[in-house]
Amino acid sequence: MIDDTTLRAALSDTRGAQALPGLRGDVTVQRDEWGIPHIKAGTAADAHFALGFVHAQDRLFQMELTRRRALGRAAEWLGAEAAGSDALCRRLGMEAACRRDYAALGDEARMMLDRYTEGVNAFLGTDPPLPVEYALLGATPEPWEGWHPIAVMRRLGLLMGSVWFKLARILALPLVGAENAAKLRYDDGENELLCIPPGATGARMAADLAALRPAIEALLGAMGSDETGGGSNNWAVGPGRSATGRPILAGDPHRVFEMPGMYTQHHLACDEWDAVGLTVPGVPAFPHFMHNARVACCVTHAFVDIHDLFLERFENGACLFRDGREPVRSRTETIHVRGEADRVVTIQETRHGPVVAGDPASGAALVLRSVQFADTDLSFDCLPRMLRANSVPELFEATRGWGLIDHNLVAGDVEGRIGHRVRAMVPRRPRANGWFAVPGWTGEGEWDGYIPHEAMPEVIDPAGGTIVTANNRIVADAEPYLCTDCHPPYRAARIAKLLEALPRFGVEDAAAIHADALSPNAALFQARLRALATPADPRAASLREELLAWDGRMEATSVGAGRYNTLRRAMTTILARRSGLLGLTAHAWAAVPPGISAVGNLWWVLPTLLRNDDAAMLDGWSWDDVLRTALDETATAPGTAWGEMHRPAFQHPLSALFPQAAPLLDPPAMPLGGDGDTVMAIGLVPTAGPAATYGALCRYVFDVGGWENCQWAVFHGASGQPGSPHYTDQANDWAACRMVPMRYDWAAIGQAATATQRLRPAT
Repeated sequence: MIDDTTLRAALSDTRGAQALPGLRGDVTVQRDEWGIPHIKAGTAADAHFALGFVHAQDRLFQMELTRRRALGRAAEWLGAEAAGSDALCRRLGMEAACRRDYAALGDEARMMLDRYTEGVNAFLGTDPPLPVEYALLGATPEPWEGWHPIAVMRRLGLLMGSVWFKLARILALPLVGAENAAKLRYDDGENELLCIPPGATGARMAADLAALRPAIEALLGAMGSDETGGGSNNWAVGPGRSATGRPILAGDPHRVFEMPGMYTQHHLACDEWDAVGLTVPGVPAFPHFMHNARVACCVTHAFVDIHDLFLERFENGACLFRDGREPVRSRTETIHVRGEADRVVTIQETRHGPVVAGDPASGAALVLRSVQFADTDLSFDCLPRMLRANSVPELFEATRGWGLIDHNLVAGDVEGRIGHRVRAMVPRRPRANGWFAVPGWTGEGEWDGYIPHEAMPEVIDPAGGTIVTANNRIVADAEPYLCTDCHPPYRAARIAKLLEALPRFGVEDAAAIHADALSPNAALFQARLRALATPADPRAASLREELLAWDGRMEATSVGAGRYNTLRRAMTTILARRSGLLGLTAHAWAAVPPGISAVGNLWWVLPTLLRNDDAAMLDGWSWDDVLRTALDETATAPGTAWGEMHRPAFQHPLSALFPQAAPLLDPPAMPLGGDGDTVMAIGLVPTAGPAATYGALCRYVFDVGGWENCQWAVFHGASGQPGSPHYTDQANDWAACRMVPMRYDWAAIGQAATATQRLRPAT
């Protein structure tokens, strides 16, 4: 049994002096009032070493669990719930890909990785008190190798984006037909707002069903009969639009809430650079968000299409390709499962990649070809170059070769430039690859190299002086093919409108935009309700009037916002039931972890269907029928403030295994506003109810060149240790969309430091 005393005893000492083998010069680590480490070393090699040491001080358990998840070993700790994801990582060949990439990196990147992991191992060598999770599990930490951070980084962006939309449409084919299955995309909000050029709009390309017919027929034949089976915001304003006369960047990356969070705050300096930003425990440098003395940068997910599914045909153990047969590579791996017998996984691969769904023995299976695994990746070569960048153009050039995950990289520099570049490796292939699975035997969907770095979308100092990205479409559909699926333009359009109303955007204005909770779909639903005849049931009639009187804001204190969410979830469930898509997950191909949710996909499609009065998937019903039924079903639901309904459960990964420890491991949650459509994108999984499951892992604002004005906050705290005073000390500020200082000046840091540790070479 653990208690508060046990938690405190598990904390590492962050004061005094520590002699470390492998360190070559003195390093100072000062922690400010929020526990955020400010690390100053003499050389880059020692800075990377020190970051590994400090990461391990604060986040050792998180780092090791992420590494285990990446390498298909999480079930050894977490039991059967992790076995499916472990099997997927084994199928994808995670370890082999990371070792391959590490061997191909340049000397500087390998030095960075080696020094970082030497720092982690140096911490382990001090015989420190271990995080309480190790005692619960009866486990001991394992040492780190230079390729391990690549695995951590790869896992955190694993299969984000297009693969899940393609799989959902494939599974829907036998249930709703090709024309309706092609509608299963994020709601387009009518004409789409583009990232580049800023402010432009364009219609997205619809599916060419005639051209896709061979793939559709092949999929339907392989599947058999009907078996009825995160987003982020960032924006930049140039000097002519800012209150400071300097560029200002702001934003908030959205991901699933995990404890501890994906990001932690650090400041890292040496004789070559002085950078502050969000680090990823288990990974050196600053992959996503940071500034040095000259340039600041931040990212959102770009939603370019970097994953393809191939439908392969097999005969007598061979895979068909064009006019021939090719051998199928096969191997087995054993997954150790806590509390259960081992599981043996058979992994089969074709020229296109590993089988991820189906059984080749049946004659057909789905195979994944992903940029994240298919070819050698040199993303880690970019990180040292980014640390040294002195301008927006230099920063963009530093990202040449980045491919682990696709980003909208937005930046500003002290010369007054702002810019946006898509940081990604995107294969050249037919646009038809973006909709369903490609017939693997025809050779018509093959990749033809990658779109060159020079050809990827980029803009520097756009007319109008603002840049906004919010996972919306990057550029108008054209050649080369970039994407099929992306988020609707709601958030981007709202941010652009708010910026337009602020001709001189200031640092102090960022939090209000972060907190904006106006629903872009409220008016749509209210218009349909207004046109509906008054329900006969007085309770349903009262609910209709209450929704019509609601101001459309998903504020935490709003009862109307809670009513709207309840109604929309009921309508989505009715759509899933009437369309037959509740049966989508019954097909064996739906078992790819973490799985496909029919209701989750339809949640996003619903506004477009309602706007277009498209009743094709309602099996004879009209949308008025759906609205009347949803009103009847939800009329007796209690009137509860949206924030209480939307209160998340911040759950530590060991809480379910050790429920007696959960009260100490799980941080308290607070009422939250927003939803997935609003700028304050605190979203939910419709099938799981109204509780928030994802949102801003952090919020930030960079005053480029006025570095002491920068601010940030994470959704819990800088430490990953439940007994630390910095485990949840930023939570209230985060929930209120407030931020804390992002300290950069070393004299001010020294004055504010609450703990100082000096790391010295062991003699």
